[in-house]
Amino acid sequence: MQQVTKVDGIEVYSEGEGAETIVMIHGWPDTYRVWDAQVEELKHRYRCVRFTLPGFDINKPRRAYSLDATIRLISYVVNSVSQKQKVILMLHDWGCMFGYEYYMRNKQAVSAIIGVDIGDAQSKAVQDSRTLSQKMMVKGYQGTLALAWAIGGPIGNMMTRYMARVLRVPSPKEYISVKMNFPYYIMAAGEAGSYRNMVRFVPQVPMLFIYGARKPFMFHSAPWADKLAAKEGCKVVGFNTDHWPMLRQPERFNEVVLGWLEKPADNDEAAEQDAAA
Repeated sequence: MQQVTKVDGIEVYSEGEGAETIVMIHGWPDTYRVWDAQVEELKHRYRCVRFTLPGFDINKPRRAYSLDATIRLISYVVNSVSQKQKVILMLHDWGCMFGYEYYMRNKQAVSAIIGVDIGDAQSKAVQDSRTLSQKMMVKGYQGTLALAWAIGGPIGNMMTRYMARVLRVPSPKEYISVKMNFPYYIMAAGEAGSYRNMVRFVPQVPMLFIYGARKPFMFHSAPWADKLAAKEGCKVVGFNTDHWPMLRQPERFNEVVLGWLEKPADNDEAAEQDAAA
């Protein structure tokens, strides 16, 4: 049965009675609903906790949340559901950016990390790996979303939903709004304290990294993935999908996650690539 509680004004959804807790954090332009298929499978063995990031709820006032405010909210949620035990983080897109930062500030609270499609996204290695056209694509969509936030209102909503269609976002459009764009505006304009103080993510706990290989550019570098895959207890798995492998191939995604959680990856099997069409 799903339980709903409020933490600092944020609705937190909990399902399952497992001994371990998985805290799921989504990205743009999603809500807690993006993890529906994972909760349905994992709740039989784990306690699954999810929430919509502050500022992403279409029914709440438009507001830009600073990095510190976002991490503070995540801390409140984890502290409220952890039962004084370490939690597993399952992260996607901006959820990775915020979840990795939370981990770097609260290493004692996390037992393992499942990162989806975002690795060392802001590193020089990633920037250097992109062609000029790929760099222009990244600047194009991020700049459009930042501008939409600055404009706001119906025009901002129209721009945001147009970009979601262009990017083939699988999330229902009724939950997508310009309110979700504030991270791009902060990143572009340096507002709300900017994200320049983010700590470089260096996982020291077991980590599973799942990424979609069928997209025009990557959010991780090959050296970063290779280094992670070589670490004991870590695993890197490429899916033949776009940015949303957990929605495009939910059954395989859940199978990979459960297999890794139940038995840490052997080093000689740490890297996989989906060859399916």
